Amino acid sequence: MPDHNSANSYCLGIESTADDFGAAIVSFEGKVLSNANDTYMPKEGGIHPREAARHHAEVAEKVLAEALDKAEIKPRDISIVAFSQGPGLGPCLRTGATAARALASYLDVPLVGVNHCVGHIEIGKLATGARDPVTLYVSGGNTIVSAFEAGRYRIFGETLDIAMGNCLDVFARAVGLRQRRGAPFGAVVEELARKGKKFVSLPYTVKGMDLSFSGLLTAAVQAFRSKKGSLEDVCFSLQEVAFSMLTEVTERALAHTEKPEVLLTGGVAANKKLQSMLEVIADEHGARFCVVPLRLAADNGAMIAWTGILAYKSGMSVPVEKSFVNVKWRLEDVYAPWVEGQ
Repeated sequence: MPDHNSANSYCLGIESTADDFGAAIVSFEGKVLSNANDTYMPKEGGIHPREAARHHAEVAEKVLAEALDKAEIKPRDISIVAFSQGPGLGPCLRTGATAARALASYLDVPLVGVNHCVGHIEIGKLATGARDPVTLYVSGGNTIVSAFEAGRYRIFGETLDIAMGNCLDVFARAVGLRQRRGAPFGAVVEELARKGKKFVSLPYTVKGMDLSFSGLLTAAVQAFRSKKGSLEDVCFSLQEVAFSMLTEVTERALAHTEKPEVLLTGGVAANKKLQSMLEVIADEHGARFCVVPLRLAADNGAMIAWTGILAYKSGMSVPVEKSFVNVKWRLEDVYAPWVEGQ
């Protein structure tokens, strides 16, 4: 097995929490050598967990081979295998975990279970150089405002019901929008929102430091169906209200913690409007604004590989026989000793 302190050590990361099956090779110095991915596209409606898991099983060999090929390394060059252990959809997580266990056993290398949410934060920090940010993590399955304190990423605010990305997805389907391959529904909504001119009143729901998007979603769909505004106007209004809610909670966390940076990460981080709103509040508080690059915003294997490296360097790994997935593994339950030394 390669020495993990060697300059030629690599981690294979496998991501499979929801609709994406991703595999990536990342060096121990933080260089992303490859980041392959295949996305499950349902014929209608949202993600069907068992169908998504079946998709992952079918494409796993191809995606893993692509990751190794692009990185120009052989399986024997891999020092550790990391996988998304949770949170996520059970059948999808188990498919990725099965592949990771098989590879780690075959290659006789350590196995590292990674928290998906921590992965999004750590890849954002790696890509932007952020060291101690208040992080807004927004994706299809999660909406969390967090900051590191005393060994863990503490949650300062989160959604009480649906995630921001899920809100945009369900709205898009409800009003009849079509998803383009390679472009999530959020990107379609953003494009239409740029053409909106009239603000349609929608409910703004912030409860303490937490947020609720279900009422906003229902009201936005009803506003479109009752013709209170054009589709472009409703998309514009939905973004304005939802992103204002996110910005308010992030700003309060920033004011409380006085962190030097604001990091935006997760799939919804690609939205230019959300970026511009957060940049304003970061500037007002003298903090540097950082946003994860588009190529690393959505779920991907690179974030799992890099976080696996950080955990492994801190002495953390999991025996194959104890590598059960945890569908409800919360961010603040993860001990992150590597952060203290950054």
